[in-house]
Amino acid sequence: MEGAIIIHDVNRNVTYQHNRDRNRQPFLPASTFKILNSLIALETGVIPNDLAILTWDGIERMVPAWNRDQNMRTAFNLSAVWFYQVVARRVGHDRMQQWVSAAGYGNQTIGSPAAIDSFWLEGDLRITPQQQIEFLQRLYQNELPFSEAAIATVKDIMIVERTPDYTLRAKTGWAGFGEADQTQIGWYVGYLEQGDNAYLFATNVDMRQDSDGPARLELTRRCLRDLNLL
Repeated sequence: MEGAIIIHDVNRNVTYQHNRDRNRQPFLPASTFKILNSLIALETGVIPNDLAILTWDGIERMVPAWNRDQNMRTAFNLSAVWFYQVVARRVGHDRMQQWVSAAGYGNQTIGSPAAIDSFWLEGDLRITPQQQIEFLQRLYQNELPFSEAAIATVKDIMIVERTPDYTLRAKTGWAGFGEADQTQIGWYVGYLEQGDNAYLFATNVDMRQDSDGPARLELTRRCLRDLNLL
């Protein structure tokens, strides 16, 4: 697969990477924006907590598991687009811009009010893999401008694996999904906690077929294994 990866050892301040140029290239964040969107939703109170239900609107979408009522925990895990579109509309353009800027997320450009529920999927927002790492480091170290409660909740819903040796928190993203006329980009971003250290990662690859979806995760895990972290 064509792509890039960064893994950053927080305590040692050491970065391992493949394809340095691509790691500084801006891309649509796609569903990796759900990390920040969740923080904003909780901080503004448009969603009171991770278990508050949003009712499905009855519109059938391409992923069958999306077609039901969701809370933030299920919607994050399933990457349910409609849930986070409702959240963004409730936050509103001005507040969303305020928080995206305060968080220093990517190029901080969310576009016009009409793009409030799509700017991370097909709009003007861009983030580089390197900027993903910087955002994740601030999340890990509780340095983002959000309450401790909001940060703790989002960290908890990000958990994809927990063992006696490590905890893995992550989010996938797929930009240009279903659009054959443009290059589709796959993300896998997050961090692995081991003892009192964390290893931040951002994987960014070209997506050419459906089977490339799982490959994002497998490539990341292989690199973490190469560093004897898994």
